[in-house]
Amino acid sequence: MSGIWGLIGGTGLSALDGLEIESEELIQTPWGAPSAPVVRGRIGGQTVCFLARHGHPHRIPPHRVNYRANLWALREAGVDRIVAVNAVGGIHPQLQTGTFCVPDQLIDYTWGRASTYFEDDLQSVTHIDFTSPYDESVRERLLAALKAQNIGCLPYGVYAATQGPRLETAAEIRRLERDGADLVGMTGMPEAALARELGLAYACLALVVNPAAGKATEVITMEAIEAVVLAGMQQVKAVLQRLLQGPPHA
Repeated sequence: MSGIWGLIGGTGLSALDGLEIESEELIQTPWGAPSAPVVRGRIGGQTVCFLARHGHPHRIPPHRVNYRANLWALREAGVDRIVAVNAVGGIHPQLQTGTFCVPDQLIDYTWGRASTYFEDDLQSVTHIDFTSPYDESVRERLLAALKAQNIGCLPYGVYAATQGPRLETAAEIRRLERDGADLVGMTGMPEAALARELGLAYACLALVVNPAAGKATEVITMEAIEAVVLAGMQQVKAVLQRLLQGPPHA
């Protein structure tokens, strides 16, 4: 695989250590404007394009993100493989606050979101194979980068994508757990499916920022989540640096 790495995540990643920013471009798409400009730069000899999923500043809630425009803009920028960074709640016992997961499956509980490019003026109905929603080659690169940085993670897991923007109830989390979910977030879909429709190799690096509802006695607060994000983002940056400094065309 050759081409350009794309990173989707929070605005903190735009300050990725060692990133030499070359340009910022707000790419217009048939689906409207993306959440933010595509920031193009280089790190470790690799060209990388970064897009802030929630805008800059962080202001677009999960159910209002223009996922179609975001993925289209990254493809127009020349990206062919994507690492999506997601803050999630931990359901699996091993996914404690501050730990990482590279999921291999997902379940979509979202509704009402624009979730496909294949809906109007089609010459034929199109169905993508979504048996394995994450690209295995990108997953393996992520897992290797985590190992090289001595950062432990759960190397598999089922990501439950919920609607938001509210957090889930304890009963909802019990339901997700019965369904087989290991972690819960609000932005994993339709992002992953749209990447597949565009032929982009896509994988998720999930940082657990809180126990899912009912998994701890403490009240979940945004202050506590933000503190975990601040600390965990340093590890995220280290992992992404290692990933990008790998073999250029691996």
